[in-house]
Amino acid sequence: MASALEDPVLIRPFRGHRAAVTGVAFNADAAGLATSSLDGFLMLWPLKARSRAYRFVGHAAAVTDVQFSLDGQLIASASQDRTVRLWIPCIHGESSVLKGHTASVRSVSFSHDGHFLVSASNDKSIKIWSVRHQHLLFSLFQHTHWVLCAKFSPDGRLIASCSEDKSVKIWDARNKICIDSFLDYGGFANFVDFNPSGTCIAAAGSNHTVKLWDIRMNKLLQHYEVHRAGVNCLSFHPSGNYLITASADGTLKILDLLEGRLIYTLHGHKGPVLSVAFSKGGEKFASGGADPQVLLWKTNFDSIDYKEVLKYNTRRTQIDDPPHLLDIYPRSPHLHDGKLKSVEVNPTFDVTNTQTLDPLVIEINSSSSFGNMDRVSSEDLQHGPASVLATSSKRKSKDERESAVHYGDKQAGISPSLGNALENIVDQLDILTLTISILEQRLTLTEDKLKECLENQQKMLLQGRYEE
Repeated sequence: MASALEDPVLIRPFRGHRAAVTGVAFNADAAGLATSSLDGFLMLWPLKARSRAYRFVGHAAAVTDVQFSLDGQLIASASQDRTVRLWIPCIHGESSVLKGHTASVRSVSFSHDGHFLVSASNDKSIKIWSVRHQHLLFSLFQHTHWVLCAKFSPDGRLIASCSEDKSVKIWDARNKICIDSFLDYGGFANFVDFNPSGTCIAAAGSNHTVKLWDIRMNKLLQHYEVHRAGVNCLSFHPSGNYLITASADGTLKILDLLEGRLIYTLHGHKGPVLSVAFSKGGEKFASGGADPQVLLWKTNFDSIDYKEVLKYNTRRTQIDDPPHLLDIYPRSPHLHDGKLKSVEVNPTFDVTNTQTLDPLVIEINSSSSFGNMDRVSSEDLQHGPASVLATSSKRKSKDERESAVHYGDKQAGISPSLGNALENIVDQLDILTLTISILEQRLTLTEDKLKECLENQQKMLLQGRYEE
């Protein structure tokens, strides 16, 4: 069993969202964190002590996902208002709206070079956008139900997607065709992503499972059943050796992919965990839940210096590099259940009642579209997003100061009893939202089973007629 010094450690919680946290993403140097929520807001959290947090207002409905570009200069967000937004992570709140979907947008992801963006939607489509010109390039149609997630491969050649039609598809982004499909009759995948080498994909299942496929051999490599409820999200460690999963059972699980076993079970959220992500270097990870809290963790369990590994993977993501043929994970499929021994990590203090002070939240309304990427100010390009956020108090205008003071006074004017009552109402609404989501999933499964029964009955009737 690992020593306490090697175990993951909760650094601190962040509270500021008013409903479930649907997405978490680190910027390039892991000095800042972006989060999305059902409350309709995007938030930026500088991880430096005593820094202010920023709440970005722009979407007209719940925000379902958030992603930083690799260089940290842009943030993409997806929303139930049927739009994708591109944001410059600074206090000016500049954003551009991408319209094209006809239903809720479920996920958004940048290509490795930052030139393209892929989005998945309840309209059963996957759309690829030009980031620089901010327009739709093309759409992919083959899924027969809501598309829940879509991700670019590290080299940008492929796209992986998952849908409530119970399929995980691999697309050729250049030729705009589906080149492979993995079917899972036990349930549908809520989330899918490539490993850092681009040779495998992992899917988080609604049927409590995590599956890894080798996309070169079209073969199931690993199958984990370590959660007691649906798996909502997952994230590969930059080394590719570890995978972290977030589940509706309220836990995070860390899997050692080389040894094929569960090594950690992390507690801390009070309710379903909806999102999780490693930082670019892997030294930290963050999780978001229905509580609605954001928990920041220190990895600790992997002491190897991965600078060389990251450089190697970066070299391999160039567009003209040949496919990587090294088998990283076991080639034969094998099942892993929850009986495997793992280290339980449970914070010694009550996360919701910790004395860690929450940062002051400044609300920023979206300004007009930033149009062409060349219009990004030289100051924003010179400083990383975290630096911009950390020094934003020096750059604020008089109007922004007055807005912040007014916001603080407004908060102070609410009595504690009324504030608690409002928080309880928000919590209850959040629980209702999650309950409806679960009921929708169960209804979908029931419809599928009913359809199968009707088809079987029809076959039996036809067989009976033939026999007569």
